[in-house]
Amino acid sequence: MTAVPASQTPRQAPPRPATRAVGIEALGVGAWFGRHQVLADVNLEMRARHVTALIGPSGCGKSTFLRILNRMHELVPGASMGGEVRLDGDDIYGPEKRATDTRRQIGMVFQKPNPFPAMSIRDNVLSGLRLSGMTINSADEVVEQSLTKAGLWTEVRNRLSAPGGSLSGGQQQRLCIARSLAVKPRVLLMDEPCSALDPASTRRIEQTIGEIVHEVTVVIVTHNMQQARRVSDTCAFFMVEEGQPGMIVEVGPTEKIFSDPADGRTADYVHGRFG
Repeated sequence: MTAVPASQTPRQAPPRPATRAVGIEALGVGAWFGRHQVLADVNLEMRARHVTALIGPSGCGKSTFLRILNRMHELVPGASMGGEVRLDGDDIYGPEKRATDTRRQIGMVFQKPNPFPAMSIRDNVLSGLRLSGMTINSADEVVEQSLTKAGLWTEVRNRLSAPGGSLSGGQQQRLCIARSLAVKPRVLLMDEPCSALDPASTRRIEQTIGEIVHEVTVVIVTHNMQQARRVSDTCAFFMVEEGQPGMIVEVGPTEKIFSDPADGRTADYVHGRFG
């Protein structure tokens, strides 16, 4: 890819390490589809072992930004980007970096669950490891640990040979989370993971996020303001003006973004006055 120059109570966060380790950081990121610029000068620190929520109206570049974070944007014909994305200080777009290695370290869960429908639940969990050529020392242990972290083990442990497509929508989404966690990513990106799920399944996905954040950095795109407030530590509000590329208007601790934002546009959005 050619780079172009440049209102419910929020969750109680678990104890965090004393140091402010940076999980993944965007520095002056811009994005284009052909000559059309869709993002401009995005600077965002997504701290390690925290949940960062990306909020904002449709079409402001949130999902594009998410795909830039694990080098999926470059798979789109004609797409390009500028700026840097650093994972613990290392530029993931550096000339010595391989996109496949980056995608193993920075996993992605999509809006629509995408397990391999004819593949067994067990093999779905292991598929990411096999496709990336990683050594599997104890497959049974990996399957149990990954499904447990995704909150699915007790529901499927007696039918691991059943097809992944036989699960409900919420279970399939948790299976995709388990598949991502099996390769032990450092960052997990989630693009509206609950938009097609019922409230019970949504609640279980949110519980899973709270359970895994102590060991993996989570970045989630959501249009559900209650969800953003429940699950995240930090919110970044994206917006797009007519004829302009998307940009970040405001970033801050989630409770401040919802209760005392610095920008009036942020207040209007989180309180449902537009978007």
